[in-house]
Amino acid sequence: MKAPKALAGEALRAASLLLIVAPIPYLVGCTVGPKYKTPSAPAPLVYKEMGNWKAAQPSDQNLGGNWWEIFSDPQLNALEQQIEVSNQNLKAAVAQYQEARASLRYARADYYPTLTAAPSATRQRYSENKPETLSKGATFSDFVLPVNLSYQVNAWGRVSHNVESYRAQAQASAADLAVVNLTMHADLAVDYFAARTLDAEEKLLRDTVTQYERALQLNTDRYQGGLASEVDVEQARTILETTRAQLVDVGVARAQYEHAVALLMGRAPAEFTLPPLPLTTPPPAVPVGIPSELLERRPDIAGAERLVASANAQIGLAKTAYYPLVNLLGSGGFESGTISTLLQGPSALWSFGPSAVFTVFDKGRRHALNDEARAAYDSSVASYRQTTLSAFKDVEDNLAAVRILEQEAQIQVRAVEAAQRSLGLSRIRYEGGITNYLEVITAENAALSDEVTAVNILGRRMAASVLLIEALGGGWDRATLPRSPECCGAIATSAP
Repeated sequence: MKAPKALAGEALRAASLLLIVAPIPYLVGCTVGPKYKTPSAPAPLVYKEMGNWKAAQPSDQNLGGNWWEIFSDPQLNALEQQIEVSNQNLKAAVAQYQEARASLRYARADYYPTLTAAPSATRQRYSENKPETLSKGATFSDFVLPVNLSYQVNAWGRVSHNVESYRAQAQASAADLAVVNLTMHADLAVDYFAARTLDAEEKLLRDTVTQYERALQLNTDRYQGGLASEVDVEQARTILETTRAQLVDVGVARAQYEHAVALLMGRAPAEFTLPPLPLTTPPPAVPVGIPSELLERRPDIAGAERLVASANAQIGLAKTAYYPLVNLLGSGGFESGTISTLLQGPSALWSFGPSAVFTVFDKGRRHALNDEARAAYDSSVASYRQTTLSAFKDVEDNLAAVRILEQEAQIQVRAVEAAQRSLGLSRIRYEGGITNYLEVITAENAALSDEVTAVNILGRRMAASVLLIEALGGGWDRATLPRSPECCGAIATSAP
């Protein structure tokens, strides 16, 4: 049994240690810095470019994750599914998101103490000429098995602010991944419909070439029968060869769009062929919703807002520099001159105690750090609001395009019908000998030009619909943003 004086000494030391450690929970609960509040980004009540034009919006039709299925095109659906498997840009975005998650896990490790062990075994001999206070010529062994503990107390929110910042950055990276995913799918749909538009134009030109070949043969027969001049024959040949040249030229752009689709799917152009499929059907009605919903549906807006949250946490982290840095340090283990007694009770050793570091003078360094954090926050807020404004502009632009192109298509249909009637009348007049073949050629050129314009308008309408869906955020929703990216890897599996 220990002597009363020894027991009293140990009690006094324990009480002293308790007085030092007791305030630590209070320090952990005391957090400095501003509480985060999402910056204001006023949204208009309605979209300007909707005007009095209202697209049909069935109540059961919403943009889901596979938003391209709204076009009811099996070939497009099959191509879109391959992007998430093979697209290299998407894989790069996934890797960046995984990097952000790893950084967050690294920061969260500061919530826990760090333990290190450094066992050693030495054999040592003192010199016989050492000072008298040391054993001359002594030879001894020293076996040490130490364990060291260090822990940075989350005083003033020093650790939690850092973790909060990294968490927001990881969420912003998840939103960036969604932006890349949406962009890749939209780009493929635009290129696909452009290729189908050229398929429709190529079909139109082929049919026209067939008609012009018959017209050339008819003029040749009439010339040989004395009913037409050689000029009529050469005029028919001229428009035929000109149209053939246009038909060949379509192949250049068609090949480029096919190659672009292959690239988006992560394949070499030589390994991919897009079967011809002329575009004939108009685009579906796109459910637009109201402007306030856009703040929840655009991943780039969500990403910008998360960066604001990260910058706000950095302000709190900068403020902790005005307060002491509190650490808990401890060490323990065993030490003995012989290996057989290393792990016995008398060989044990330990030490434990807190430490605090106060900055007394830094020539305005902490003040500058706080100013820097606040300036970074203001910059991120401005970027967030600018991203929001750009998002509304994107929607308005494509709403206008969808609405105006539909009106233009209706007018162009009447132009095509009028051109066909004019061509029919000109042919009747030529066959009746009332006019020359130049009138027929003029009518044919007008009819072909109007038909090509109608095909191109249809292609532009499809592209505008795709871009409108992209501007609306596709099938994304802010609710899919991971709340705790450090423990949730669902997004990372979207592009293995």
